[in-house]
This record gives sequence, structure tokens and C-alpha cells, in this order.
Amino acid sequence: MQTPLAEIINIGDEILYGQITNTNAQGMSEALNKIGVNVVRHTVINDDENAILKALEEAEKRCDIILLTGGLGPTKDDITKKTLCKFFGTELVMNEEALAHVSAFFSKRKIEMLEINKWQAALPSNATYIKNSKGTAPGMWFEHNGKVFVSMPGVPYEMKHLMEYYVVPHLQNFFQTPHIVHKMIKTVGVGESYLADKIETWEDNLPPHIRLAYLPSFGMVRLRLTGIGDDVVQVEKDIEAEVKKVLPTIHKSVYGFDDDELPFVVGRMLANQGKTLATAESCTGGFLAYSFTQYAGSSDFFTGSVVAYSNEVKMKVLGVEAETLEKQGAVSEETVLQMAAGVRKALGTDIGVATSGIAGPGGGTETKPVGTIWVGYSDAEQTVATLYQLTEDRMVNIRVTSNLLIDWIRRKNGYNLKKLQVE
Repeated sequence: MQTPLAEIINIGDEILYGQITNTNAQGMSEALNKIGVNVVRHTVINDDENAILKALEEAEKRCDIILLTGGLGPTKDDITKKTLCKFFGTELVMNEEALAHVSAFFSKRKIEMLEINKWQAALPSNATYIKNSKGTAPGMWFEHNGKVFVSMPGVPYEMKHLMEYYVVPHLQNFFQTPHIVHKMIKTVGVGESYLADKIETWEDNLPPHIRLAYLPSFGMVRLRLTGIGDDVVQVEKDIEAEVKKVLPTIHKSVYGFDDDELPFVVGRMLANQGKTLATAESCTGGFLAYSFTQYAGSSDFFTGSVVAYSNEVKMKVLGVEAETLEKQGAVSEETVLQMAAGVRKALGTDIGVATSGIAGPGGGTETKPVGTIWVGYSDAEQTVATLYQLTEDRMVNIRVTSNLLIDWIRRKNGYNLKKLQVE
């Protein structure tokens, strides 16, 4: 069974100017992928007839499905419908069903419908009307030379509604599509190249219908296995078999699968062990605490945080010695050790962790350049610290530091991978 190929064309100057984020492409790709359609290209173009025509012509040559968003409003800069008429060699005609919907839309809201609004109901004569219950701009379905073209409004929630209730079901009926199954193996604290080297033999021997992708982000790497086949149950079994093969090689770095998120996994581990946690943050500025408390139920293990940005707070609240700050500086092993132990004592928790560093972009010195980060860990048995040399990007440093320290908590508290094993 051949996998249909799709291209997504998003029309709008506002996207190219960077005035809005193109969330439509992501949402449409995700919806198509779930039904076994392979999206091979995203194209963003301006509101220009020649640009739209060229994009359509090129997409038709390489794809079976062409999805468009944008340019369906009532104003003069919305030219998509007229351009589609030119592409298909047809003309706009008033669609009575669409007109009734637009009229009812304005009437329900007790708003006068202008003549310009009526023309939203004019569609290319060869279009199949798709009712947009979330707005006035209709969707349109075209079949041309064995290909399917679908034009939808650019408003994200309107597009999403049309995709879910009309476009996706109709594409499933029109094409015989294989099943695509994804499985994520989530790792932390190990680099992409190191992982690739460790699992090279396993990767080289993957079955032809299963592909591997490396997705690195902020100190973590997701290994995405993608299987394609007609029998979804068999594809899932094949993927699970490959997961079991590779886990013994990388188990120390694996914290979860699929939708598992590191702070939630570690928080659940602490809650199950009956342990409490407090954080003392300087360079991460509260991001570490947020990482945990963004999830419901974090009060089961998370007691609180001290954002000790100034030396005065480090001394008065956390008990860091003035001599330490004077001789070693705020960004030092000694300081972060005292911060971790101090917050554990101050908030009465089982575990205290701390961060202090130079997040950037300024503030670095020859001996302590930007990206110099010390983190500390303290519990009843030990108080230890480690040094990270990270990047010159402030937000990257904050997020990577938080993720690596959360992973350190995981490792220090005997995280049991067997609980993650696929049955």
C-alpha cells in the first residue's frame, strides 16, 4: 500500500513578517500523520496570485494532497478563491448553502451583514463546500487530476475544526492509507552523538519498515521510532520488540516513553518514595521550581523554593557564609553546596538542590565564562556539587541546567527503569 504524500501551503504576509506563529502547519501535519499521510513539505507564501499559482503547480507535481490555509476573508487582500478559480480554469459562483450559513451567522449575532460579507459565500464552481461552523469563511474541497486540494481559513481554531470533522475523515475515505505508529524513547544527560555511537549496531539492524530519528533538546534526546504498515497491531508489536532490544544499552539515560515528561516522572518518583524536595535557585531564577509545579499534584513532594539571586539572600535565608562568597564567589562549588544544604534545612525537606552560575549573555570572566554553572544536591547522606560548562545563550542555559539537575535527582534516588519496561 502506497503512502499518500501531502504538502501544506500557508498563505499570509503576516506569517512571513513574523507577526504570527504558524501553528497551522504543525496541527495539520499532526492530523495527517495520524491517518498515514506523509507530509513532505511546508510552504509559506505571501498573498500574491503568482506565488500561489506557482506553489499549487509545484505541489501538484510531487504530492497527492495539497492543503491550503489563509486568504479566504472578505477583504481585497484575500485573493485565494479568485486564484483557485484561475488555477482550475473556472469562476466564482454563489453557493446558496454557504450564503445561508453566512446570513445566519450574522443574524444570530444581531450584526448587519454587508455586501462584502455575502461574497464569502461565492465559491469556485468546481469546489465542494465545507461548512465552517466556527466562522464565515468556508472550506473548499477540490478533486483534480487524481489529486485532492483543500482550502481552509487561516484562523487556527477554524482550520482545526474543519480538519477534524471533515477533511481528515474524507481523506481517509478517498485514499487507502497505511498505518503510521510512533514510539518515543526519552533520554536525558547524554549527547546525540554519544547515543548514536552506543546504538549504532541496533540502528543498522532495524527492520525496513521501522525508522529512527534523533530529536535533541535542552540536554535531552528523544529517540523516535516510526513504523509503517497495513497491520497496525503488528507494527506496534514490531516497535515494542525493538524497544526491548535497545533498552539494555541505554537504560541509565532513559527516563520515560512517549508523553512522559522528566519533571513529572521524577516528581512522581519522589512522591511514591515519600520524599520531599526544595530548591535554591540563582541562575535559573525559579525555572526549576516551575518545572515541577506546572504539574498537578506537585504539592505531594515539592515544599518550596528560594530564588536567591542576591548574595544577601544567599546569606540571610540560606546560610551561605560571607567568607565563602568573598573568597570563592557566588558561582562556586562551595557556595552551591551551602545553598543546597541551606534550603534543605530552612524548609525541612529530605532533598535540597541548588543552582548558581553565569547564564549570560553578559557577566562572564576569563576564569568563569558565560555558561559556567554549578549545581548542588543535598540529602541526609551527602551534599555534593558538579560543574557544567554550557552555552552563551541565557534561556538555553537555564533550561539545560534545570533538566540536568532534575536528572541528577532521578539518579541519586534510585530511579528504577524496570517500571518503564514495555510489557
